[in-house]
Amino acid sequence: MTEVDEASWIELYRTLEKPLYNVVYRWLWDRMESQDVVQEAFLRCWRARHRIRMEGFKAFVYRTALNLAANRRRRRKLWRLVTFEALSEEPHDDHDAAAILSHRMQRALDELPETLRRVLLLCELVGMSYGEVAAITGVREGTVGSRRNRALALIRKRLEPQGALPDADRA
Repeated sequence: MTEVDEASWIELYRTLEKPLYNVVYRWLWDRMESQDVVQEAFLRCWRARHRIRMEGFKAFVYRTALNLAANRRRRRKLWRLVTFEALSEEPHDDHDAAAILSHRMQRALDELPETLRRVLLLCELVGMSYGEVAAITGVREGTVGSRRNRALALIRKRLEPQGALPDADRA
């Protein structure tokens, strides 16, 4: 149970920066803002390094980054900035179809309750175990599993009527 020293912190940064960015990006859908959040999260972890044990660093930095992202999202009301009316209803080619699917998926993710979105992104995007997600979110592993399944069901329900799911995902 050692605290995070400078060398360990640098190694943790190198290991966690990209996966953390990927989760934050799916929270904010803005590259620059996501980079800012990741940097701020690591800076806060550095400032708190004397209170953080090595074993708890990953959970601490993810929790910090997700809280920062959630605060920014609420403050800026990002979901209102994304307009879907500008998208054509019928794609003109495969690239347009991919863009529409991407926007529909983004919208489906954005409409999830915050607790479900957090769990889904950490499990599916980062590939964290239920135990790791439980440590980050502060809920039991069983709750993580049920939230993940509920989030996936809501996304399927949202995308299926629009024909946005591949046949393999419909079941």
